[in-house]
Amino acid sequence: MVVKLGLHYWSFTTPSEPELITPTLTRAARIADQAGFASFTVMDHYFQMEAVAPAEEPMLEAYTTLGYVAGQTERMTLGVLVTGVMYRYPGLLAKIVTTLDVLSNGRARLGIGASWYEREQRGLGVPVVPVGERFERLEETLQICLQMWSENNGPFEGRHYRLAETLSVPAPIRRPRPPIMIGGGGEKKTLLLVARYADACNLFGTDELRHKLDVLRSHCEAEGRDYDSIEKTVVMRVPPLDEPDAFLAAARDYAALGVTEVQVTPDRHPVEFTEQVAERLLPKLADIG
Repeated sequence: MVVKLGLHYWSFTTPSEPELITPTLTRAARIADQAGFASFTVMDHYFQMEAVAPAEEPMLEAYTTLGYVAGQTERMTLGVLVTGVMYRYPGLLAKIVTTLDVLSNGRARLGIGASWYEREQRGLGVPVVPVGERFERLEETLQICLQMWSENNGPFEGRHYRLAETLSVPAPIRRPRPPIMIGGGGEKKTLLLVARYADACNLFGTDELRHKLDVLRSHCEAEGRDYDSIEKTVVMRVPPLDEPDAFLAAARDYAALGVTEVQVTPDRHPVEFTEQVAERLLPKLADIG
């Protein structure tokens, strides 16, 4: 089994000059696309995450960025890892992802999860609601997207969202629709929603991965869902260039658990990182099985 590789472009800080953001992004995305990376993702943040870097570091809006990358690439799946449910009305989100899919010739993937970064929400005027309500809104958003990507153009009546029409023309190029990836490892809610609605899940590469997948399997059994029909993807924690052997060993272990895609995050200049990962590690991932 070939383990696919995704480039998760999480930072726009290197190089430090703002005028170099676009050429750096362009070059890294083209290298990844030509080398055979399977996916390209960005975060859905407006402030950088305080847990990893100062909030004041540069950050671009996710779907605008992906629309630009779509015009620079030809093969990679494009998505947000992951869309914050509170940041866009569901009907508009479905239209945004459809637009990306059409402009990229069928390469969009809807990555979505419960938004959490309250500093940026409060800072930019996004409503902050209790966790339970966020998950209710997440489920309704998934239902709305699925309806808008079906032949049903009728109304949607939910607790939080009411749409008089779910019209979306043109339809996505991807058939039957853009795949849905739900990110997060919450066992009671997130993984249950994966079993109900998602084509893929996204988890962190930690010692808990096997347990999280066992929980997902249990939810699938309860929901009557084929566990094997859900693609398992993982954000790698092992730095691929500093610890290549450990990285490949982890990827091999995850593949044994059914993981089919691993995502790496640049830890240096994005062009240098992408070039070296493509040269040193991408061919070796193809041999894992």
